[in-house]
Amino acid sequence: MSSPTNSVPYGVQILQKIADKFPRLTRIVDRENLYKYSVLILTFITYAAYHASRKPISVVKIVLYQNCSEVTTPAPINNTDPDWCNWAPFNAEHHNALFGTLDSAFLFSYGIAMFFSGIIAERVNIRIFLTIGMLLSGTACSMFGLAHYYNIHSMWYFIGVQIFGGICQTTGWPGVVTAMGNWFGKGNRGFIFGIWNSHTSIGNIIGTLLASLYVESNWGLSFIVPGIFIISSGILIYLFLVVHPSDINSDSHLNEKVQNGHKDEVKEKTEGSPILSHLNGSPKKAVGFIGAIKIPGVIEFSMCLFFAKLVSYTFLYWLPNYIKYSSTYSPSQSADLSTLFDVGGIFGGIAAGIFSDMFGKSACTCAVMLFLAIPSLYAYNLLSSVSLIVNIALLVVAGGLVNGPYALITTAVSAELGTHSSLKGNSKALSTVTSIIDGTGSIGAAVGPLLAAYISDLFDWTSVFYMLMGSNVLAILLLTRLVKRELQNVD
Repeated sequence: MSSPTNSVPYGVQILQKIADKFPRLTRIVDRENLYKYSVLILTFITYAAYHASRKPISVVKIVLYQNCSEVTTPAPINNTDPDWCNWAPFNAEHHNALFGTLDSAFLFSYGIAMFFSGIIAERVNIRIFLTIGMLLSGTACSMFGLAHYYNIHSMWYFIGVQIFGGICQTTGWPGVVTAMGNWFGKGNRGFIFGIWNSHTSIGNIIGTLLASLYVESNWGLSFIVPGIFIISSGILIYLFLVVHPSDINSDSHLNEKVQNGHKDEVKEKTEGSPILSHLNGSPKKAVGFIGAIKIPGVIEFSMCLFFAKLVSYTFLYWLPNYIKYSSTYSPSQSADLSTLFDVGGIFGGIAAGIFSDMFGKSACTCAVMLFLAIPSLYAYNLLSSVSLIVNIALLVVAGGLVNGPYALITTAVSAELGTHSSLKGNSKALSTVTSIIDGTGSIGAAVGPLLAAYISDLFDWTSVFYMLMGSNVLAILLLTRLVKRELQNVD
């Protein structure tokens, strides 16, 4: 086993040495809360960076294929090609299908790899796991942008980059949820996770705004700048993230306090140990895939998330394109306007957490919001072109109702199921349960944008909205049994 000093992240060691020079200050500061809320902030930044690096593709689609006669930038001299402004291979007639293929390459690889990522995360040093994943995710994001500089037009190159990026991105969710679950007990978990989960929407907004800055002048930077952002965040995580109370050996008494009376096993994941920290031995065996899906509620919430993320990710990847299609806004204006969907998602996630805490009924909360989302989607498709104010209002409402259940299931519900009473105190199921739920949801996230691409090409965008409303109906039906149990107060 490594020494107590080596168990502390290097950045924290430096801060501790500085703090030791001010003993009066260290007596005033509550170290428990300092470590706890540093984890809250750092994991928030982490997943915001992950999502920011996913968003550029939805913005850049607008300029990879567009009507060149409407482009204000002058065409090259003596160029009679009507597609002069488009980027091959996306200048084909069925360009939406090609974009859908790119989305699916990322999301299917993400969804499949997620099932394995959670299992790996239970057995390794989470901080190193996150750091490596963020560095590689930033590299993948930047590689897409480099195509602009190196004049790359191979569809296989873009597909390969998307697959690589999808696999790398799976390191994020199991890692941050595990770190949060280690530090925050069950009290007000829905509210805390509701606020914390706004990182998804904040990350989408950051990614959209960064990409829109360059989309009309140099779309390569629309990918490279978010790539640099996540790489920088990965370095920050390596230096400062304290994954578990036991990682601060000098404050090992915090290990019991932070869990509100719930005893966790001491995890020997230290700076001096390799990433495969389970080689040092673990007091309890990690729960496997089969054991995790037997936990009551895992299958139902997983399948519900399949359809919830199908809807959410269709907006994530296609909303700027839809706004551009249905209005006279420029590519950058369409991208900026689309961020209001994520603004609504912030409030929706917090509201879902509050209602879940107040009534103790997560499935009921999700079902009600999914039901209300159906008329909001219909209204947005029907009325969004009436005026800018109407568009903004409907975007915020739809964003809240669509993303609320998604946020609740992937955070508080996953954390609750990962520490379910059937596990008899073994908390080493959290990453596996999280990966199963989010992995299943991510398969739905892959299906949604692909269906939207083909349906919009073959029919129209109204048909896409009908598909999204139907998905919400199926999500509600899948929660029926859990809703009934909650209403009957069955544990």
